[in-house]
Formats: sequence, C-alpha cells, structure tokens
Amino acid sequence: MATEYDVPIRQGELEDSGGAPVVAIDNVYKSFGVHKVLNGISLNVGRGETLAVLGRSGTGKSVLLRLIIGLDKPDSGSVRIKGQDTLVLTLDQLGEIRKKMGFLFQHAALYDSLTVGENVAFPLRHHRREMSQSDRADRVQHLLAEVGLEGAVNKMPSDISGGMQKRVGLARALALEPEILLLDEPTAGLDPISSREIDDLILKLQREHQMASIVVTHDLFSAKTIANRLALLDQGNVVIEGKFEDLQESNIGFVRDFLKQS
Repeated sequence: MATEYDVPIRQGELEDSGGAPVVAIDNVYKSFGVHKVLNGISLNVGRGETLAVLGRSGTGKSVLLRLIIGLDKPDSGSVRIKGQDTLVLTLDQLGEIRKKMGFLFQHAALYDSLTVGENVAFPLRHHRREMSQSDRADRVQHLLAEVGLEGAVNKMPSDISGGMQKRVGLARALALEPEILLLDEPTAGLDPISSREIDDLILKLQREHQMASIVVTHDLFSAKTIANRLALLDQGNVVIEGKFEDLQESNIGFVRDFLKQS
C-alpha cells in the first residue's frame, strides 16, 4: 500500500557471509485491537551495521524490537533472522535464534537481588550449562573489563550509577557472544556525559564484535553518533531511511519538524 512517505530506501552493507541480511523485516503490519502500530514497514540490517530507529512515542519502535526477538508476532509480513522466518519457528527453534541476540533493556533491567557479576553471569548459567564455574567467572570478568567495570563484580545494582547499570546491561547482553544486538533507549535517563560514554562504548563494541545492531532511541545526537543509517517512523510508516545527512537534506515536513524539535 502506497503512503505519503514512500521514499527510496538506502541500504548499506546489509548481507551476512551467506548473502542475506542478518535481520530482514519485510512489509510488516501489527495492530493491537483497533490500534494500528506498524503499517507495512520494511527494514534490513547487516553484519557490522547499526540502524537507529527514531520517532515520537507510540510510533511502534519498541514493538519492532519485540517482533524481532519473537515476543510478539506480526499480523502479516515477515521477520527473518539470518534467513529464518520467526513466524514459522517452533518455540525451541525460536529459543535457539534468541541465543544469537543480545538485548539491552531501556532501564538496564538488572536483578536487584544479584550482584553485578551474577547479573552478567545469568545468561551463561541458563544457556551455557557446560561451562565450569571458573570459566564462567573468567568470562564475567572479561565482559566487565570490556565495558570498563572490572572492579564492580561484587557490587549490587543499587550501589552503582545509572550509567554503570547500562554498562552492566551491555556486558550481560554480550554474554552469549550474540550476532545481533538490540538496544532499547540506551541513553535514556542519563546525563549528557554518561550518554556520550555509552555512545563511545557502543561504538567500541561494534568495532570489536561486528554485530548487526538495531537501536531504538529518542536521542538524535546518539543516533547520529553510533548509527550507519537512521530510520524515522511516524504513524507506523517509515518516513525516511538513510544517513543523517539524508534526513538533514529532506524536504518532508515531518522530518524537518522532527529534527528541529529533537
């Protein structure tokens, strides 16, 4: 279905080694009751690429992440992870796909009753049961070192700042060596200095791990900093997709207004 926002989609290096996008969202519709959330959107993300998804509240950004991870199903269209359509997978197959994904929740979502180290080790305990206790401890230390929190292993989440909690959340998201990283508002609630530190950390991790990453954010500066491409949503449609410069040069009224207000 054509919309007023039909624009050419610019895509970067989207393919994995097998010749297909790592994440391919094709003509996806999603409604909750009479409320239409996604209106036939298509987006692709490849290995080593970061796509930032922008838009006002209620435009379907977080729903998109839930569809990718398989917590919700599209009404129509497809979500393919490394060529596999999540809609037709069994729960066990979907579970195997999820092991390839790391997810950073908006508020880090750490377990308050567990130490920092225990939070990072949580995915390993559940999905890498063959690991010895010493190997798991070494892995946790390595992950915390990657995010600059070597000395925080025995601290409780309540004892560290919001920015440090986001770092712990990133370490936990990397525990299973994911090929796909999903970030929900990674800088939300942080002061400008902490936000920029998280941006720098995401860039560092992307360079080192070459994951396919999708970040949902209201932070335009962060999106400009960490993403290869940006997709702006409005009323369930992709208004424009491209580099930050493409958004700046757009004559679409909504795009110009969004940039002014962000």
